[in-house]
Amino acid sequence: MKAEEFDAKFENGEDITEFIDLSNAHRPRYEQKRINIDFPIWMIEALEHEAKRLGVTSNSIIKLWLAERLDKKIIIE
Repeated sequence: MKAEEFDAKFENGEDITEFIDLSNAHRPRYEQKRINIDFPIWMIEALEHEAKRLGVTSNSIIKLWLAERLDKKIIIE
C-alpha cells in the first residue's frame, strides 16, 4: 500500500490497524517501572475500600490519584 492510500484511509476514519506492525510499538515516557512503597495499614484499608466501591484495583486508584496530583503540580510550575 502506498503512503497516500494509507493516509486517505486514516483521514476517512477507516480501520488501519491491519496495516500497522504493533509488535514493537510503545508509548514514550509511559514505560513502567516497579517500585515498592510502604503505607500505613489505615491507608491500605481505605484504598481497598475505595477500590471495591469503584470496582477497580487499589493499584489503579494509586496511579490515578498520583497522576492527578502530578498534573496539578506541573500546571502550577
